[in-house]
Amino acid sequence: MQQSSPRHQRAEAARAFNRFYTSQLELLNQHLHQSDFTLTETRILFELANRHHVVANDLVRDLRLDAGYLSRILAKFDKAGLIKRTRSESDARQSQLGLTPAGVAAFSPLDQAARTQMMDRLSSLNDSDQMKLIAAMGDIRTLLAGSNQPAGVPTIRNLEPGDIGWVTHRQAKLYHEEYGWDLTYEALVAEILADFGRHHDKERERAWIAEVDGRIVGSIFLMRATDELAKLRLLYVEPDTRGMGLGQKLVEDCISGARQRGYKRMTLWTQSTLSAARKIYERAGFKLSAEEKHHSFGHDLIGETWDMTL
Repeated sequence: MQQSSPRHQRAEAARAFNRFYTSQLELLNQHLHQSDFTLTETRILFELANRHHVVANDLVRDLRLDAGYLSRILAKFDKAGLIKRTRSESDARQSQLGLTPAGVAAFSPLDQAARTQMMDRLSSLNDSDQMKLIAAMGDIRTLLAGSNQPAGVPTIRNLEPGDIGWVTHRQAKLYHEEYGWDLTYEALVAEILADFGRHHDKERERAWIAEVDGRIVGSIFLMRATDELAKLRLLYVEPDTRGMGLGQKLVEDCISGARQRGYKRMTLWTQSTLSAARKIYERAGFKLSAEEKHHSFGHDLIGETWDMTL
């Protein structure tokens, strides 16, 4: 028997994963969640429920659908009174699509059933394994879609159990991959966050965790230095969500949080090589106040102190 090539073996492994995942989510059933809608129809309802100013050509492109197939589905939705059409402001030849109240009523139980199904699937995993799974899914999405696939809408929440270990892991890995920093940086982050987890003042300190599609993609921490001085610490944003303004948003939230907690001044410590972060700090109103050469994380660096009056 001819030995299969590595490329063939990888393709078979990917096919095996697809078979496993479609079975896990019961996607082989003709209709989803005991409804009258197929998988494709449900996905189109989802897009219409969650996007604005969408036209048929957008759905053909983004969902990679045959135009004739989509047209038949939309005609079915029209007949059932699930969708509405309004003339596109940018192209009078096309109609913007949206859900009618009946369409919203039809989609809502499907959306809730899908959410409940996934929560049930995840419930067998602990928090750490759930985050590993979500991160792996994000990697798959990024690798297959490339830079052309837009990320979801970021949301920002409070710190939850499991976040400290995850943020430490991602900070250490990203700074090693991008700047070559060694294990001493991971040790520093671990010490800072372990102390924050044990002793942080809930009235005067806080963390902001950014997520996209349930995956942690960034964080920032507000920590107390003195009663009047706050520290901004450990800003990071995942590479595939940079350019969305997320870093600026996290910094602005941290500054606003410091003001709300009564701090008069704010400070941060960074490195001269972190040019993207430095631009964010400068735009937010921080001023460079001190520089110092040092050898840390396996490299000769220039540490910078930035300050601002709140």
